[in-house]
Amino acid sequence: MPGISHAAPADGGPPAPTSSAPSLAKLDPCTLLSPQDRSSAGLTVPGKPKTIGEARACDWTVPSAFGVTVTLDETNGLANLDLSDGKRTKKDVGSHQAVQVSGRRGTCAVLLDVGGGQSVQVDVNNANFADSVLACSRASDVAGLVEPKLP
Repeated sequence: MPGISHAAPADGGPPAPTSSAPSLAKLDPCTLLSPQDRSSAGLTVPGKPKTIGEARACDWTVPSAFGVTVTLDETNGLANLDLSDGKRTKKDVGSHQAVQVSGRRGTCAVLLDVGGGQSVQVDVNNANFADSVLACSRASDVAGLVEPKLP
């Protein structure tokens, strides 16, 4: 993960910190899943852009089955998120550290830390509000498809 480097000022004073952290700003959450990715995840519909708080997101809803939301949070890394609801499991998704949060009633989220105080959240909600194990399997699959496209 990129960190903080120190650039020495021209006047010879103490170095000023500069962030080398990657940014989510140039990513479009609706393009993180290609048509092939969507097909392998069981998503038969294109994504619809939305905003959650100040975060950009994309929502795919398969009627009477399940929904997936991918959220790009440019202001909150994993350490800043409230993960107190549900069962938490730390894991790695590709080269990113992640936390899986299994909720009640057919919900699950996989949150990926992308550094620089930023995160990507993959939420899955089953339409029947049951089977959190299936929701977590779907969330992990989608996180695995999104992860290679992240900084």
